[in-house]
Amino acid sequence: MKVDFYQLSRDPAEKVVPLLARNTLKAGERLLVVSADDDLTGRISARLWEGAESFLAHGLSGGPHDARQPILLADAPQAANSARFMVMADGTWRDEALGFDRAFLLFDGSTIEDARATWRALDGKDGVERRYWRQDDSGKWEQAA
Repeated sequence: MKVDFYQLSRDPAEKVVPLLARNTLKAGERLLVVSADDDLTGRISARLWEGAESFLAHGLSGGPHDARQPILLADAPQAANSARFMVMADGTWRDEALGFDRAFLLFDGSTIEDARATWRALDGKDGVERRYWRQDDSGKWEQAA
């Protein structure tokens, strides 16, 4: 399984999640977006709906059609939509991520120490491939580790 660490230094999570969601859908996968922060979840939801041509259909966990959602926003890592990819948008690692094929941990300056601890904890773990991404001043994402 792959774990991608995304350091948010330029763009906030609500701007990065749609990029990851779009790429996930292009790969033919479903996505679970997890955040314990209701305000952040609301901002992510609004951003996913933006753009008449490029909106990304999604739902909030607990609705009647969770299983049909290509992108499901939730406060817990339970993929009612059978997603194999998960984004932890609030900077908090959840061990349940190891049960997915791919996990994305988005973190900023306020959660960087937790992200570093998670990076170290996953070092050498069987079947886990870690990658670290950072954004340059122009907004392009570069793999740094």
